[in-house]
Amino acid sequence: MTMYADRINSLPPYLFAAIDKARQEAVKKGVDVINLSIGDPDLPTPPHIVEAMRKSVGNPARHRYPSYEGMLTFRIAAAKWYKKYMNIDLDPENEVLTLIGSKEGIAHLPLAFLNPGDISLVPDPGYPVYNIGSILADGKPFKMPLLGENDFLPDLDAIPSDVAKKAKLMFLNYPNNPTSATATTGFFREVVDFASENEILVVHDNAYSEMVYDGYKAPSFLATSGAKDIAIEMHSLSKTYNMTGWRLGFAVGNRDILAGLGKVKTNVDSGAFEAVQEAGIAALSGPQTCVQEMNQVYKERRDALIAGLNDLGLEVKPPKATFYVWVKVRGKSLDFTKMLLERSGIVATPGVGFGEYGEGYIRFALTQSVERINEAVERMRKLEIK
Repeated sequence: MTMYADRINSLPPYLFAAIDKARQEAVKKGVDVINLSIGDPDLPTPPHIVEAMRKSVGNPARHRYPSYEGMLTFRIAAAKWYKKYMNIDLDPENEVLTLIGSKEGIAHLPLAFLNPGDISLVPDPGYPVYNIGSILADGKPFKMPLLGENDFLPDLDAIPSDVAKKAKLMFLNYPNNPTSATATTGFFREVVDFASENEILVVHDNAYSEMVYDGYKAPSFLATSGAKDIAIEMHSLSKTYNMTGWRLGFAVGNRDILAGLGKVKTNVDSGAFEAVQEAGIAALSGPQTCVQEMNQVYKERRDALIAGLNDLGLEVKPPKATFYVWVKVRGKSLDFTKMLLERSGIVATPGVGFGEYGEGYIRFALTQSVERINEAVERMRKLEIK
């Protein structure tokens, strides 16, 4: 008999695992599935990054345990990248920490700062790991609703004062997954003031900062005066350089917060494979034309999908960032996505899977070609969606 701990029993099924299972079942039945659900880039990792990995993996020095905090050369490359593209100065030795993908860092961080019963402020809808990481640390997630009427930004004034005083952590993510919303520097200013007043540590997940369109530039939370006193920012190479399977990211910002996260990591993992870190150096230090070219591909896909959805009468705004399209639908989001899969072979993500305030929306990921996106629209047209 399996006797799970209470914290495991309290976890919801992981959203994307459940979606992938449904997709696989459809494929087994012979359905020509168009998968627009999980945010896994279909474009390959740029050749110069692959070549750096290929060269490094043959070096016997890379076959041993890596350093816990990451190679200094990788952390220097991350600091230089932040200076060049975010105009933020970082000490690579104390203000940069290598991660085995930002998901790992997000999940581990609550273990360093939440005691049982401590409150973490999590966006809803939001990336599930903010909530899950807090639960695994025996913390109590408090939902910050992201509503369309607030441009999918949390209303800080709506957080009860007693909750704010007890909160230890706040998770933010802009450009946002799943809503694709963006944040202004003015909003970040409000967050720094709110967090400073209530002694809350802020974790800003900035995984989509480089996935931008139409001249938009996503600001770093750390560019806000005083942010480094209370915050860290997570960055991932997964989406920027199509390296989801490589598992490499980094956290930057407040050295004390990073030290706490680093202490957890020292005890539970042995660091990122150094050959992957050397590939990461090639990504961060090399030409960024690959990022620009990728964004152009996603822009074309975005425009094709939005034109099609608008023609079908669905409410949708063109996102300025991320490779997601957040669509308002009638009825329950789970019912809508089930209908799409069963009747059209289209896999989308139900908004409620990201939290209760995601109900009434579905998320499409721009991870198929323009041709397949147009085909998906034609399949939906036959459903007479309104």
